Amino acid sequence: IFDTATAKQAIGRMKDADVDAVVIINCNFGNEEAAGDIAHALGKPVLLWAPLDEEYSADGTRTTDSQCGLFGVSRQLQRLHIPFSNIPSCRVDSEEFKEGFERFIRVSCMVKNFKGMRIGQVGTRPAPFYSVIYNEGELLEKFGIRLITINFAMVEQRMQQAAENCKEEVAAFADYFRSNFKMDELTPQYVEGLATMAVMYKNLFEEFDLDIMAAECWTATPIMFNGLAPCAVFGLLNDLGYMISCESDIHCAMTMAVLKSATLGKGVPVFGEFTVRHPEKKNVELLWHCGQFPLSQKAEDCEACLVNQREWFRGKDGIYTAARIDQESGNYMILPLLCNTTEGPQTHGTYIWGEFEDLQAVEDRLLEGPYIHHFVEIAGDYRKEIGEFCKYFPNLKVDTSLG
Repeated sequence: IFDTATAKQAIGRMKDADVDAVVIINCNFGNEEAAGDIAHALGKPVLLWAPLDEEYSADGTRTTDSQCGLFGVSRQLQRLHIPFSNIPSCRVDSEEFKEGFERFIRVSCMVKNFKGMRIGQVGTRPAPFYSVIYNEGELLEKFGIRLITINFAMVEQRMQQAAENCKEEVAAFADYFRSNFKMDELTPQYVEGLATMAVMYKNLFEEFDLDIMAAECWTATPIMFNGLAPCAVFGLLNDLGYMISCESDIHCAMTMAVLKSATLGKGVPVFGEFTVRHPEKKNVELLWHCGQFPLSQKAEDCEACLVNQREWFRGKDGIYTAARIDQESGNYMILPLLCNTTEGPQTHGTYIWGEFEDLQAVEDRLLEGPYIHHFVEIAGDYRKEIGEFCKYFPNLKVDTSLG
């Protein structure tokens, strides 16, 4: 590609292929206008890279000036207000290129799944939880995110339909609960209901073409369905790829989608909120929720239990990215944190004990807002991916206040 005509050919080919991202490789000084035309026409994430210039003839002349041309291309993209990522000039078989390219693929996956996301909102928020309110109009205007509302009259109807029409799938989910969990005396009577609810939610995802969901849980489901609690259902569905955030937290649902996309769909996020400090270790926090972690994320050395329908177990050990998207006065931000699991007291529900570099600084940042205690965790360090991801959404800034 070296002029307007060849750029047009490339644009046509890429549109026909419905590409998700564009890599512009500057093999020599390059044509900044052609590169700008391609990036502008496609509107996809862009990666710039030039191979290392390393060929010199005996008389000192060079055959390429690849890095030099990057600055012309990047300036053209800036003038066109096109965000881009880049890999430093290096050899294509280097570890530096491998890491940079893989990071860009993850970021592209995040961008693709965030734009135009469809979020199901089941019920309303818990009445006392003003902390999870959100602006539906802003989400549509700023990010193209659509909220699909599903009231509990529809949920009641779909539960009846699932019980009548999906008996084999209900039986399979009931067997899942009985086979994988040690149950207290109260839970067995609810297993059929839990299984039916799992099928019902799965069907809602498919019926309304949802990417993710946020649901009212402990304030509505037990009243509507004779004491039934949905926590373990959410854990099962998350493992199947149907992610549901608790307590009608739309911003947490958005964060779950971003973190799962950062793993190219291979990771499984958990909903663990900042709950209490470790009684002895000053930088350790309990990341907990009432019992909805996916079973795949259970630590190997603990037992999976269902106590009053809620999962009780400790999550896997390792490094976790903890993040949350939130907003203040229309300014959207995402705070990415990193923690390592460590030992702590056993407790009920599903949880990990996370050690942060400076927990007091984290607490101060959460208190200053716009964040609340609800956070999403996923195994691995994806802070760089989150920073790159935010380049492609001018209305979403990465919060770097903690480094």
